[in-house]
Amino acid sequence: MMTDSRVVDFVLSQTGLALFSLLLTIFCYFGAKRLYKYHRVWWLAPIVLAPIVITLLVFNLKIPLPTYFEYTHWLMAMLAPATIAFALPIYRERNLIRQYPLTIGLGVTAGLFLGMMSSWLLVKFVPLPVELSKSLLVRSVSTPFAMEATSAFGGVPELTAMMVLITGVIGILVCDPLFKFMRIRTSLGKGVALGASAHGAGAAKANEIGKQEGVIASLTMIFIGIAMVLGAPVFALIFI
Repeated sequence: MMTDSRVVDFVLSQTGLALFSLLLTIFCYFGAKRLYKYHRVWWLAPIVLAPIVITLLVFNLKIPLPTYFEYTHWLMAMLAPATIAFALPIYRERNLIRQYPLTIGLGVTAGLFLGMMSSWLLVKFVPLPVELSKSLLVRSVSTPFAMEATSAFGGVPELTAMMVLITGVIGILVCDPLFKFMRIRTSLGKGVALGASAHGAGAAKANEIGKQEGVIASLTMIFIGIAMVLGAPVFALIFI
């Protein structure tokens, strides 16, 4: 067994801090998820609470970012196989796709181009660093698709992931008042809007509203992501 001094030395070493960072990230996520299960308020949503707590802890504990990402980057790497799993809801809900092909198709098209156009206008009229500007253009699709597509725009995957997170958080915060203001009451309308504008966070919010809203949001999010990855080289020529 290690002595107390060796345990302390290991914890304070780069490897120990990296392992601690991984455990901290997992604990914060599942802790936030458990809190949100019993208290449905937006500031306890895992996508909001976990990043804030992790950022504050990493900053206050003075954990170097390279050390933090040494093991936690594997969590990001898990997004790749998760992307393949998106094929399951497409197959499972194929009848719903056949039932509303025009609505879903228009939602995907509008969400894709309005998302890129709004990002392009922001980059055009607000002075931003070049890396941030290029990483911002694919912020309106789900993280695994955005990180894959951003290379065509010359963006930085880590910055893109952060922009996707911020976009999702804003989407779930403003959706309810916007639905009331725009008088969007149908399950189809809410699902398409959330999936097209707030991707993964929007799909989670749609599932809270209702089962059909969640399914529609997931399908919209998936198809927009696929369209972005396939069309990224062409979109890059248009928007850069």
